[in-house]
Amino acid sequence: MPGDTPTGSFGAVVARHQAEGRTVVQPRMGFADPARMRAGLLATKRARARTVGTITLDSYTRVGDHAAVAEALARGHELNGYPIVGHTPDTTRRVLSGIAGPDFPVQVRHGSADPRTVLRALLRVGLEATEGGPVSYCLPYSRTPLARAVDHWREACEQLAAARTPDREPHLETFGGCMMGQLCPPALLVALSVLEGTFFVQCGLGDLSLSYAQQTNAEQDREAVVALRRLAAEFLPRATWHIVVYGYMGLYPRTPEGARRLLAEAARLAVATGAGRLVVKTAAEASRIPTIEENVLALEEADRAGGLCRAEPAGIADTGIHAQARALVQAVLELSDDVGRALRTAFARGYLDVPHCLHPDNAGRTRSRLDAAGRLHWSDIGALPIRGAVDVPGPRPMTSAELLDALSYVRRTYDAHATERLSS
Repeated sequence: MPGDTPTGSFGAVVARHQAEGRTVVQPRMGFADPARMRAGLLATKRARARTVGTITLDSYTRVGDHAAVAEALARGHELNGYPIVGHTPDTTRRVLSGIAGPDFPVQVRHGSADPRTVLRALLRVGLEATEGGPVSYCLPYSRTPLARAVDHWREACEQLAAARTPDREPHLETFGGCMMGQLCPPALLVALSVLEGTFFVQCGLGDLSLSYAQQTNAEQDREAVVALRRLAAEFLPRATWHIVVYGYMGLYPRTPEGARRLLAEAARLAVATGAGRLVVKTAAEASRIPTIEENVLALEEADRAGGLCRAEPAGIADTGIHAQARALVQAVLELSDDVGRALRTAFARGYLDVPHCLHPDNAGRTRSRLDAAGRLHWSDIGALPIRGAVDVPGPRPMTSAELLDALSYVRRTYDAHATERLSS
């Protein structure tokens, strides 16, 4: 939602494009070599699409192993992202010089349960947009105790909020709507996104984005994003925010046509629900890290596929996602006035419980299932406080074969369609 943020801030740039009826597209791009990272940002800026920039960090930086980063750089070993802590601030400033600015903000994406060092590094070079969260960057990616991740993220958020100036508005995106990437029923993704957003606001931040990852059924996804918008308006009235949709994060189609169809579906999801931003994937995702050229092609394809976004979504069914998500958010916030403490207590009691997540602080009692149409349903809600909002059949353990089948559903569906077209 548009707000009174500095015109060059990340959120304000997205809001300007939204006001024109356009969804911003963004790559996941990150390269260790500064020259290549600069070339990637420049190509993104020059793409025939409405874009913002991305610097995705490497996995060593994500877990705080800066010694391994230093050794890799010294030996010339390849890293799977940009080591913003390993490179000097002057190096990163040269990467950004003449590219990042009021019309082209750059977001740093990392994946760390302890983002404090990363935050200091990005603020030092003049960047103020990043993403993550105490739950979404802890449970899927680390064994860090949730209580410690909450403390780390509280400090990081306060650090980011302290960087606010009249000309600089920090921006933080919750990754809560992307938990595990797939097979997590939409209501829980929506609730986690809203809860991390309330945590950010309590820590002093006011310019946010709330994420949702495309899943296995287009109609269900549209309903979920509309529910996320409604709950953000209800629970984040003092914040400026927009919705960011992620292209499917699970097993990607192997065929180029299947991958393009899936990306186009993500673009249609974003524009049909009035999302401000779409994080894209490329046709190369099934097998390797995409090139700069492949990223640009995906950005331009997504921009063309999307068209004008709707200010107010229409014709969206209501199968109970909003009611379930609202019940989860309300139950968690009633646990404590301190949102971080409420999140810890909620996981300890099983009020929040992510299917297929093996983190020690996740109860692991919930289960999901995929029906023939690709809709995600609860098969066991454990202690989730949503019994009045959902009908759950008797719990039945998912076999390993069923799990593998569910994980490959999107790949099989989109590749099969591409094969049928080629043979017809």
